[in-house]
Parts: sequence; structure tokens; C-alpha cells
Amino acid sequence: MEQVRAEKLRELQANGKDPFVITTYDQTHHSTDILNHFEELEGKEVSIAGRMMLKRIMGKASFCHIQDREGMIQVYVARDSIGEEPYAEFKKMDIGDIVGIKGTVFKTKTGETSVHASTLTLLSKSLQVLPEKYHGITDTDARYRQRYVDLIMNEDVKETFIKRSKIISTIRKFLDEKGFMEVETPMLVSNAGGASARPFETHFNALDEDLKLRISLELYLKRLIVGGLEKVYEIGRVFRNEGLDTRHNPEFTLMELYQAYTDYNGMMDLTEEMFRHVAKEVLGTTTIVYNGVEMDLGKPFKRVRMLDAIKEYTGVDFEKIDTLEEARAIAKEKGVAFEERHKRGDIINLFFEEFCEDKMIQPTFVMDHPIEISPLTKKKPSDPRYVERFEMYMNGWEMCNAYSELNDPIDQRERFKAQDALADAGDEEANHTDEDFLNALEIGMPPTGGIGYGIDRLCMLLTDSPAIRDVLLFPTMKTLGGARTAAKQTEKKEEGKTAKESTISKDDALALLKKYNKEPFHIQHGLTVAAVMKWLAKELGYGDEADYWEIVGLLHDIDFENWPEEHCKKAPELLKEAGVSDDMIHAICSHGYGLCSDVEPELEMEKVLFAADELTGLTWSAALMRPSKSTKDMELSSLKKKFKDKRFAAGCSRDVIKDGAEKLGWELDELLDKVLKAMQASEDEISEQMQ
Repeated sequence: MEQVRAEKLRELQANGKDPFVITTYDQTHHSTDILNHFEELEGKEVSIAGRMMLKRIMGKASFCHIQDREGMIQVYVARDSIGEEPYAEFKKMDIGDIVGIKGTVFKTKTGETSVHASTLTLLSKSLQVLPEKYHGITDTDARYRQRYVDLIMNEDVKETFIKRSKIISTIRKFLDEKGFMEVETPMLVSNAGGASARPFETHFNALDEDLKLRISLELYLKRLIVGGLEKVYEIGRVFRNEGLDTRHNPEFTLMELYQAYTDYNGMMDLTEEMFRHVAKEVLGTTTIVYNGVEMDLGKPFKRVRMLDAIKEYTGVDFEKIDTLEEARAIAKEKGVAFEERHKRGDIINLFFEEFCEDKMIQPTFVMDHPIEISPLTKKKPSDPRYVERFEMYMNGWEMCNAYSELNDPIDQRERFKAQDALADAGDEEANHTDEDFLNALEIGMPPTGGIGYGIDRLCMLLTDSPAIRDVLLFPTMKTLGGARTAAKQTEKKEEGKTAKESTISKDDALALLKKYNKEPFHIQHGLTVAAVMKWLAKELGYGDEADYWEIVGLLHDIDFENWPEEHCKKAPELLKEAGVSDDMIHAICSHGYGLCSDVEPELEMEKVLFAADELTGLTWSAALMRPSKSTKDMELSSLKKKFKDKRFAAGCSRDVIKDGAEKLGWELDELLDKVLKAMQASEDEISEQMQ
């Protein structure tokens, strides 16, 4: 079909009718103009342009439907009206072609408003075939990658992005009328501060300097408050080098605003008014329905202290828990996992995340956070253990984060120093001291309220979109090279390049593992990787090779306990003595690629082993931090937090895990999710084998 279309184009070009040489077309009306104002336009000439989405040839007269920016309209094309040659050319046109039509407005016998064409011009030839209209483009991956096709085929998608545009323009108008000034600040920065996130890094050739992409808008906007602008805001992209899920994309739209001479109470008032106004303007109502859940923005938003929310949902009163030892004791009692580095304030926040966050369905301001988790915020004068900060929640989601901004340069320097210490300890998300910002504070910043809004989440709620990618025109995606991994694997299967049959039984492999490994942890690790390999073999469509994958997992670290310095080098000798095949030895050695082996993972099985080896260790370490000592009650979000904390299980290489996901063509979150599910499904069996 594509060849036929290409031939049609060559024929047009040969006859001097190349559509691609046309540069303009006089479009006087859109489809909705005609449909909504038929009485005014009936019998009058109009000129429309758009994509042909349907065509019905009926001898000397035909119909087609033209889709433009605003909708669809029917066009009546008669040979006697446009001429015999143009009619013949029309019959050769394809669905997807872009055409311009001049004609008069009328209604057909069935009462459908239409345009009776007098001239028809081919403006652009479509050389690709659109998806069949009835089914549309339903593959999620294809929809995100080819948003242009998604917009053509799915009217509701177009409506989502029209709404998104209106949401942002409404916010701008609201703030402009409040006296705020919109500004732009740098995206390339030497110090990516203002938030806890890992930045993307790049190099500026002209200055021969390493730079980072901003993770926040905060510190530059506060400089402008120092400069006397008093009310400023910015809506812009920020970039955080983190995972992908339904609510996170590595580049996203953030709005931050700062107002001098107010505090976090002023920010609450402003936020409540703005959210109510935007909903009313965009939806025509202050009642939002998201995934069947109704939220009312018309009522006063609930305001609750974090401590009171915890007390409401758990019965725990942290007002009466003053020491770290007491906080740890109640955390253990309630099954809240914490780490040695966590202070009392961190544990309070863990309680809120565990028991309260998902209960915040109606618009709620959660106020007065512990100082340990708020390095840029003013302390509460009445209790310096807490700060003047709030987060607003809807649908269990954090929608914004606001402070009474810290303007004491001496206090700020001390807090930066504490963040530097965290960074030195391996926390890649910690802030770093920003000397120029401190200099600005020393010049003097007035009392200020500041807030940051996740625009994409607001768009999700107001458009009832299930994932952040549904409100981003072009979300971050793995390159097609990675997405084609499965297709390449199919080719390898056909070429006989997949795993061979095992030359050793599982029982013999387990005996071999225990022969060279006496430490229970090493045996458990081998069993865990084996179980994950078997589970993933079935999950990925390699069920006939599941036993082979399992045995490779059992034996992958056979030499590690006794010959750690010769890991992956001693293994071939031990395995050959046991009669293990060369193919299996190759697969086992590939998991140490780049560290202790030059055997690169090529097969799907080898890539899974490469990725799962480190990740199973990290996951077990996270499980052991839980009161249950089990993976079964672990959520993916919990594992993701441990993954991001580089100080936790520091011996488990995050870079190797990320590299493994990339080799498989998976998003990192997909790998974490699959391995966690595999371990949860296999935990009982592993325990039995350990006994």
C-alpha cells in the first residue's frame, strides 16, 4: 500500500502536479465554524483545509470527511461541479491526504451540514497508511512514540491537550491579575539546587565546564525577590534523573512562585483560590471526577498538621514522643521500616507516607513538617523542631509544596553544610552549598512565601488521565533500538542463538553450589537469582528454557565465596570439572561483564542475569529492613526509595542495575517491578530449600 502511494506521488510529480511545491492555502473557516453557524453560512462560499479521513466513491458523485484542528465535516464532491479531470484525481486520493476545498455550505437530504465542493486541491500527499479508523491506534507505546498519529486518530487525546493548554493559560492569567510577574531563569546551571533529586549532567564546550540541568526553579526566583521584584513566577521544564512511572517523567513542567511579605498561610489562601478558579474556567465546575472519585474544590480546603493527621489515622501522638529512641520503638511496633540514619523527624514523615498520604483524597493542606526533611524552610517560632511548610494533597497525590522561605543566611549556610555532608556520604539527591545564593541572602531577602506546583499532575486530575504520559505530548521513551529487543530475540530463536539444553540437573547444580559455598547468605543469593531467572523465563515467553535459566542462576556465583578475587575466572574451571556445557559457562561468566569478565551478555537470558544479580541483593537488603523481614509486603515505591538512596546497601551497584535494564530495553521501574514480583512469588520456595 505504501508503494502504491509512492507511485501516485511520482505520477503527480511527473505531470507537474507535485503537492509539495504548494506553500499556502487560503483557509477561511474551520469545521466547527460551519457546523455552529449554518444559518449564517448556508449558500455562501467557504474555504476549508484538513486531512481526509473517510472517502466514499459513488459513481459521478462522492463524499469525503475532512478533519481539521477543530473537528470533522462532510464534503460532497461531484464530477459536474469540479470537472472530470479533477474528479478523476480525487478518486485517486488516499485516506490521510491533506486537501484544500472551496465550496458552498448546504445540508444533504439526511440533514447533515456539508460543503459542496467547487474546487479541490491536494496540499500534501500521505505516504504512510493511517491505522484503521474503527480500532484506531490502541498500542500504548505506539501512541506515545507517534503522538502525531494519536492526535489524528483519537479525538479525546486532542481534547486532553487542548485542555492542558487552557489550564496553563488560565493559571498565567490568574497570576498576572494578582500582580505576579512571569520570568525565565537558567536551565543550565553549575549547582542544581532547590530540591532533593539527582540531576542530569552535561558539558559546555565553549567554556569547557561541566553543567547540570536544573532540578528546581527556586534559588534563582528567590534571587529576584532579593532584587525587589516582590511577586514572581515561572512555568518551565525541570529535569530529574530518576525513574519512570504513572506520575513521574524525568522532564516535567513545574511552576514556582514567590511573594514577598507573606508566609505559608498566604500561599495556602492563594493556592485554594487558584485551584478553584482553574477548575471553574476549564471544566465549568469546581467538582472534579478522577477515575470515578469525586473531589470538591468548591468547599474550603481542609488544613491539618502532619502530627494531627498521623494521630487521626494511627492513634500515635508524636507530641508525646520526644526522643529518637521512643520514635524508633513506636515505628517497630507499627511496622514502619526505618534506617539507622533516620532521625525523629524522618520517622514522623515515614509514618505520614505509610498511613496517611493515600487517605488525602479531598483537597487537604498538610502543614508543619519536621525540620529534618525541610532544609530551606523557616522554623516555627513556637516549636523549632518543625517548620512553616505545607504540602497540598488531592487523590492521595502531592500537588504542591510550600514554605515560609528561610531568609536567614547564617541558618541557611548551616543547613547547606548538613546537605554537603549527606552528599559526601553518597546521597546523590542532596543539595550543595550555593555561595551566590547565600550572598543574595546576605544582601537581604524580605519575609517570603514560596510554592512549587506539579503542573502535569494537575493536568492529569482535570483531564481524568491515568498516567503522566497521557498529558505530555512527547513523554520520555526508550529509543526504538531498545524497544525492538523482543523482535531481535525472536530472530535469535530462529537462528538457534538462544539457550541450549542443560547438561546438569537442578539437584546436581544445587549440590555444586553448596559444595563451594557454606555461608547461608551466598546460598540464599544463588537460590534467589535462580528463582527470579525461572520466573522471568516464563514471564518473557521462554518457558521451555526455564530450567536452563534457573540452573544458570544457581551457579552464577559458584566461585565467589572462596575466590572473590578470581570471580568469573575460577568458575569455568569448577564448572567444566562438573560437566557443565560451554554455553552455560559462557552465560554464567557474562553476568560479571565490565567488572570481572570480558564476556558480554548477548542472549535475553544473559541480560536478565546481568540485571537481576545486583538487584536481588538490593531487594533482599531492603526486605531485611522491614519488620516482616520479607519481600511479600514490600511495595514497588518502597524499593524505588531504597534504590535512590545510594547510602543504603552501597555494595549493590545501581549503575549495573541501570545498565542491565538498558541492555534489556526496559525502563528501570519495569525491571524493579518484575524482579520484586518474582521474589515475592518465590520466597516460600527459597525458604524451604534453605532448610
